[in-house]
Amino acid sequence: MKKIVIVGGGLGGLSSAVTLAHAGFDVELFEKNSHLGGKLMPVELGSYRFDFGPNTITMPAVFNKVISQTAENPQDYLEFVPLEVHTRNHFPDGRAFDFTSDQEQMIQQLKILDPPAADKYPDFIKEISRLYYFSERYFFPVTFQSWRDYLSPSLGFALLQVRPAESMHHFFQRYFKNPLLVQAFDRYATYIGSSPYKAPATFSMIAYLELVEGVYYTKGGNTGIANAFAAVARKSGAQLHTHAEVKKIITDGREARGIELGDGTRIDADLVILNGDLLSAFPALVEESERPSLSDAKVAAFEPSISAFVITVGLTSRLDSLKHHNVFFSSDYQKEFSDLFENSAYSDEPTVYISNSSYTDPSVSPDGDNLFILVNAPALTKEGHLQIDPETYKERIYDFLLSYGVDIRSHLAKEKIFTPAFIRDKFGSFRGALYGPSSNRPKDAFLRPPNASRDIRNLFFVGGSTHPGGGSPMVVLSGLNVSNKIIAKFKKAPSSQ
Repeated sequence: MKKIVIVGGGLGGLSSAVTLAHAGFDVELFEKNSHLGGKLMPVELGSYRFDFGPNTITMPAVFNKVISQTAENPQDYLEFVPLEVHTRNHFPDGRAFDFTSDQEQMIQQLKILDPPAADKYPDFIKEISRLYYFSERYFFPVTFQSWRDYLSPSLGFALLQVRPAESMHHFFQRYFKNPLLVQAFDRYATYIGSSPYKAPATFSMIAYLELVEGVYYTKGGNTGIANAFAAVARKSGAQLHTHAEVKKIITDGREARGIELGDGTRIDADLVILNGDLLSAFPALVEESERPSLSDAKVAAFEPSISAFVITVGLTSRLDSLKHHNVFFSSDYQKEFSDLFENSAYSDEPTVYISNSSYTDPSVSPDGDNLFILVNAPALTKEGHLQIDPETYKERIYDFLLSYGVDIRSHLAKEKIFTPAFIRDKFGSFRGALYGPSSNRPKDAFLRPPNASRDIRNLFFVGGSTHPGGGSPMVVLSGLNVSNKIIAKFKKAPSSQ
């Protein structure tokens, strides 16, 4: 039986643990934090509970697949609640627009805000569905292990079909004339930590997930996904360790041989899977001389994705103006992204996202609303500096929300601030970025770091900084894809077990 060590207990590592343990491998996972799930971290402030990580859940079938492949019933572990109207977009002129997978409801709203777009909306849905189809068929199931994998004729054909040379902003302008609506759709670029003015229109297929397949919430909190994966992994025979920091990947003759823990304990293994931010974890765990394909200079050359400035807020009451997901837009979206990427600066007037999961599930916050307030933030400087004073910036955000009629201060019971420095330190993220490399440049959008080391045999990579990319479903798919590749390779012959 092959011994596999997984470094990191995010969703990619957990989906790998479930898949490989069920296939009969000896699996042991090590996570430095006290929780499993990576950025899908529970936060509690008294009676107020929050999901730190992804608040918007799409593609529930991907999460269910991790569990169902073991013959367990996903419904015994997870209940995904569909959100009919999932996001209310608020604009500076006082108008609002609801995102929903109900196409007729979308068209009726468009007839008021953007009449020409109402006629074009069916064509828009058709095109984002086509973009998603190509992505699902040609990109999502693939693992990239060497440069040769990028030369597949079918992959090249698919790439040409998904608008790689057009920006997301330009693509949305084809269908929507009202700049406020274009701004609302442009926000999908932040789901991959990028700018809509630079990221390829390919990623407009994210809109398909929300506007066709729908948005979901995991009853009891989205952190339940990580808890379910962990339970099934253990039931399948995997050993999962928390409070267990790995300080080195052991190599011998350009081959991964195991890991060394922070206390000096050595764990031997036949294969190692690294589930972490590749741009920070790989350099931290492997000497530069052993990884010429990802040298320190090459790491430094990557443009990091955006980070986040987060405030978790517990209120003494429930605000009628808030839905489950809420976005309050700034008056100059393009300047925001210019500030973030070109100036590495915080916006003076940021767009603010609020998740209020108690709107759907009051049990997670019985004494009032639990607001997860997020503002896009630049990654830390190369020197690791935070560009603002957190308390001052928090007050700026509260002032901005008050201009929209959302009064935080008058109802405040609990609050806690999380900066990009926290994200770097807690999750090992490259310069505090949420998604590893940004997708602003074509090579970073389509040629993300591969799923296997080019320099060290039997060392594999899963997570948002490698293929197929950021976002919780993609991270889970990376774990499934890599695991299935390992199973196919090492279970071909009886002698391999």
